[in-house]
Amino acid sequence: MGFSSTSPKDSSETLETTPLNPNSLSTQIPPDSFHLAYIIYFILGAGFLVPWNAFITAVDYFAYLYPGVAVDRVFAVTYMLVALIFLLIIIRVAEKSRAYIRINLGLVMFVVSLVVVPVMDVCYVKGRRGLYGAYYVTVVATGLSGMGDALVQGSLIGSAGELPERYMQAVVAGTAASGVLVSLMRIITKSIFSQDAHGLRRSANLYFGVSIAFMIVCLICHNVTHTLPIIRYYKNLKVKAITVEEDEEKNEKETHVWSSNLWHIIGRIKWFCFGVGLIYVITLSIFPGYITEDVHSSLLKDWYPILLIAGYNVFDLVGKTLTAFYIIENEKIAVGATVVRLLFYPLFYGCLHGPKFFRTEIPVTVLTCLLGLTNGYVTSILMILAPKAVPLQHAEMAGVVIVLFLGVGLVVGSIVAWFWVI
Repeated sequence: MGFSSTSPKDSSETLETTPLNPNSLSTQIPPDSFHLAYIIYFILGAGFLVPWNAFITAVDYFAYLYPGVAVDRVFAVTYMLVALIFLLIIIRVAEKSRAYIRINLGLVMFVVSLVVVPVMDVCYVKGRRGLYGAYYVTVVATGLSGMGDALVQGSLIGSAGELPERYMQAVVAGTAASGVLVSLMRIITKSIFSQDAHGLRRSANLYFGVSIAFMIVCLICHNVTHTLPIIRYYKNLKVKAITVEEDEEKNEKETHVWSSNLWHIIGRIKWFCFGVGLIYVITLSIFPGYITEDVHSSLLKDWYPILLIAGYNVFDLVGKTLTAFYIIENEKIAVGATVVRLLFYPLFYGCLHGPKFFRTEIPVTVLTCLLGLTNGYVTSILMILAPKAVPLQHAEMAGVVIVLFLGVGLVVGSIVAWFWVI
């Protein structure tokens, strides 16, 4: 599975040897003292979704400011398309740039994009409606946040792919924790702030203020990570692995080898990529659109979608945490599970048009929680296994590639949700 230790003149053989064994290069792996590296990767995993959650959670306030605009859909398309484009760019430059620099740059972009909204609110908007110049600036800020997402998520997943499995699990669990945090904030703000213009404005500024603070914490944590002995150990392993396959070919030959190796990597992880993409096509075509627009409760009223979203996020976190205890390592079973999730379509359809009992709160809540649980568990499995299917020196690239397919799933799922009405 590894690269040949000889000069890679025949690029078709570059992925056919055995990966380097970490234990063959060192007699002792440094301990993760106080689980600090794990905690930091968990925080960073939560961090790269916080900006997106800030924009989309404050969508009620943006919808109030800019009537007649489908703010949530515009934000989603802008954010995800920009992120996809920049992921493609990152794939091209990943092996010639450092993940450390890309993550720092992305975190700075996050901070800038988040600062724009509250500063513009204080200095210009001030809660006034119909200032569409500010709306376009907000859309640009959303796009900048999408650029930051591509840089941080692609590089962080790639970086975690070079480490033992528990660190990828930490990143993926962190993404779920971000959703739980946002749901908690949404419940708190709905409870303590009025749902008029003044209350929505205070809620939005709170979301962005907390998000900016969280990004600063992520910046500090990320720069601390690279001083930890265990992280330096695995980075040194990568350097040694790359040294084994170095060649003195000319630039045009290097381009050919890069392209060939990339397709070999995609070939090795194609089913993981398919599975991750399908997971998010299914999930995003149902959640949150179905939850927020299609189902209603005379008992819970406007709390119903909020509680359903919270239930999804909590069980998504549970699913992504379960892989810390047990991982299905059979690729066919893991990918097959993503196909089985297609059953959620007829089941959720039945919650609207099926028997009377099926249209009550209990079946909808159970299905929503199962949607989150399976999304979390199967996503975590595929994200953990994919980078381990290629040599150590190309685990980062495998991580970036699978994030690209995750992004494709998000975009396709969002488009399906936009046009498909259950």
